[in-house]
Amino acid sequence: MRRFPEEEYHIPFFDEIGYVRRLCPSCKEYFWTQDLSQETCGEANPDGCASYTFIGRPPTRKPYSLREMREAFLSFFEGRGHKRIKPYPVVARWRDDLYFTHASIIDFQPYVTNGVIPPPANPLVIAQPCIRFVDIDNVGLTFGRHLTIFEMGGHHAFNYPDQEIYWKDETVRYHHEFVTNILGIPSEEVIYKEGVWSGGGNAGPDLEGIVRGLEISTLVFMKFKVVDDEFIELPIRTVDTGYGIERYTWLSQGGVSCFHAVYGSVLKGIFDMAGVEPDEGLLTDVAKFSGLIDVEKVVDRMAARKRVAKFVGLSAEGLDKALTPVENAFAVADHTKCLAFVLAEGVVPSNVREGYLARLLLRRTYRLLKALGIERKLLDVVSLQIGHWSFDFPHLSKARDEVLEVLSTERDKYEDTLRRGASLVRREAQKLRAKGESKILTEALIQLYDSHGLPPELVRDVAKEEGITVDVPESFYAIVAKRHVQAPPLAVDEEAKALEEKVKGLPETKAIYYEDPYAKEFEAKVLKVIEDRYVVLDATAFYPEGGGQPADVGRLSFGGRTCEVVDVKKVGKVVVHLVKGELPSEGTVVKGEIDWDRRYALMKAHTATHILISAARRALGEHVWQSGAQKDVERSRLDISHHRRASLKEVHEIEKLANAVIAQDVSIEARWMPREVAEHMYGFRLYQGGVVPGRDIRVVKVGDWDVEACGGTHVKNAGEIGFIKVVGTERIQDGVERLDFSVGMEALKFVQRNEEILRELAEVLNAPLERLPKAAKRFLDSYKEIRRREERLLKEIALKEAAFIKETVEAKKIGNVRFLKKKFDEVDVERMIKIASELVKSDPHLVTLFYAVDEAIGRVVIMAGEAAVNLNVNASELAKVAASSLGGGGSGRPDFAQGGGTKPEMIEEALTKAEEALKKQVRAF
Repeated sequence: MRRFPEEEYHIPFFDEIGYVRRLCPSCKEYFWTQDLSQETCGEANPDGCASYTFIGRPPTRKPYSLREMREAFLSFFEGRGHKRIKPYPVVARWRDDLYFTHASIIDFQPYVTNGVIPPPANPLVIAQPCIRFVDIDNVGLTFGRHLTIFEMGGHHAFNYPDQEIYWKDETVRYHHEFVTNILGIPSEEVIYKEGVWSGGGNAGPDLEGIVRGLEISTLVFMKFKVVDDEFIELPIRTVDTGYGIERYTWLSQGGVSCFHAVYGSVLKGIFDMAGVEPDEGLLTDVAKFSGLIDVEKVVDRMAARKRVAKFVGLSAEGLDKALTPVENAFAVADHTKCLAFVLAEGVVPSNVREGYLARLLLRRTYRLLKALGIERKLLDVVSLQIGHWSFDFPHLSKARDEVLEVLSTERDKYEDTLRRGASLVRREAQKLRAKGESKILTEALIQLYDSHGLPPELVRDVAKEEGITVDVPESFYAIVAKRHVQAPPLAVDEEAKALEEKVKGLPETKAIYYEDPYAKEFEAKVLKVIEDRYVVLDATAFYPEGGGQPADVGRLSFGGRTCEVVDVKKVGKVVVHLVKGELPSEGTVVKGEIDWDRRYALMKAHTATHILISAARRALGEHVWQSGAQKDVERSRLDISHHRRASLKEVHEIEKLANAVIAQDVSIEARWMPREVAEHMYGFRLYQGGVVPGRDIRVVKVGDWDVEACGGTHVKNAGEIGFIKVVGTERIQDGVERLDFSVGMEALKFVQRNEEILRELAEVLNAPLERLPKAAKRFLDSYKEIRRREERLLKEIALKEAAFIKETVEAKKIGNVRFLKKKFDEVDVERMIKIASELVKSDPHLVTLFYAVDEAIGRVVIMAGEAAVNLNVNASELAKVAASSLGGGGSGRPDFAQGGGTKPEMIEEALTKAEEALKKQVRAF
């Protein structure tokens, strides 16, 4: 573990008020104290350095509510020259490396801390709601030391080489003045523990403020950039403080838990719904020692109980029984507040990015509510949270209906997952048993959660019935969350990367495509030719690929010769053209001509994308964000976050809103703005298409309809688009809806094609267009009736054929199952399935293998009765074995599968191998 030397922490203030440095014998960390009799660091932690001594005896002059504590903190620093800044969103949409704001400094990384843009004020103070998923399994168990959502009070100063605001000594003086003079905590009770902080790519020494066992603040002196685990000194030194507003509130009240101090009536509501009546005396005793609990350090929950039980006169089992419902209610209070904040900012639960973490949180909340017997009260509890917090965070009440709708949809999905999950776990357990294995390990458990949404408790309980044990770590949800809290690295354009060295030293390419997006031709000078493939010009109207807009194509003309431009990339600030044909020489002046019809179509499609995303948000709700986009000439796509399929009525509303903007012919304005100015004016909706790098960003504004940071080319007026038509929708993944759309003449062609189809259909059904639905329904009803009659006849035939086969074909006994093999004269899979189905219904121990061959193909259909499946028969595996001999593949379920291949001559080998595989399955059981 990295440590800094004493001089990083030894400040004049400590000497002035008589603080001395000591080494804690328990945790082996250094600390500073005014109390010469203080032997340990004084923190209540799993190392056992201390217990909470503020429970029942708060050290402050008076108790504070959370709102009062927040205001006391903000006002204190505001009165000392700090500008109060409004909190940023909890969803960190200005970052491409993480999803949620987990500390106040995240608001200012990386652009302010790296010196790219100035801070909004210097110094400043903020109370920032934060979300931290890595502590999720500790929530509730530690009585409030760990939370997934909390408010971090931060006072920040950014020190530049030519401008010193304040640094370590003044930071600690501010902290000490606040806790002693404002809150009234005796100076000798404030301990400062040395530490090292690292996060968001920065690091530095820190001092942690501790009072009566509770860590209440972290004072970080950020002076390093972390590159490959190396600490590199930064030119900008940042004061990064974190005051735990909830912890300060708890400390001031001296209550049995932070949840009592912060959640008040909400927690009481949860207790009442669940019928939980906490033993306040027991909770008071346990709370004093709750700092000992940390499921990451105490792996076994019962081991954690034993550590505390010895102090309260109960067995670990008795303590667990008394505390579990209360701790579950604590966690529900935390999680449901977190859900309200996350969903109110437009996160849609899904299997990717921030949606994955929202889903993890919701499903854990559901499990806790189920344990309390009130899983159907999820919406009621979240409604309580919205009502409780909306005074301080008004956006919650505005988003109430959307939040509750998303929760309702996601809850129903999860309940369906749980209903289907048991059979999946049984199959997995049976596979393990067949292999001679008896345990589902943690990694397999995580795969079941990630792939199928199955919670570890369900897997454990169902697997136990099958004789399989499950390794469920106490910190399961934290392990899963840690794998998803960081965004994956951005994809690297290898071709552009390879060109970086070769364009080094070249001047920035003049971007004519920005100065005049309507420029069809231009003249420019060739600066460099690379690898006889690439041409760099001093200026270009060719747009380089980016933001979902393809690169321009066209040609370069020079000296009576031409070459084709087939791709364009931007490498740093240099635009590189990939060309085919004879290349111009360096220094030559060339004439560039872009494929204008293609470019103009892409410009219209790009502007239409901006119009559509805002139309979708107005039609579907504020939770709609862009998840991806691709522009093309004939058909483009826009992927949006949405918790369910968009109905036809909703799609029509989106179209109506979008085309109204076109009809109004609103103007489109694109301009470069300082990042901080654009964010202040327009908020983080700017980043619909993702984070845009750089000091200045290009902002595209569609009247008062939409505004986004965007590097694409756009039309001047919306009327140029002509017409937008959504030509299809698709659910590309859970939580993401795709809108395929066309614009202008391509949209008109789509409408006309559909009209032609309708007219042809009307002729076929001999009905006018206005009566087409009724005519189609009559036709379909008639067809269904014919099919029903056919099904009845086929069933009767299958029954007779099954009876005949049963009488004429002898089934072979293999263990406790019977195996019946039968050749059919023709490859009629439907007939085989119906006959096999009748046979296994009458004999649950039967396994049938029907096969047929012709000149081109061999086909097998395998079916197993219920009793046979319970005896470890897996038809899917048998079909795969048989089909592999036939040169093909097989698939299906344990009770039914089919397969085939293009080697019918190998059918006998296929039958033999399938029978041998069946024998192995039965023997394994």
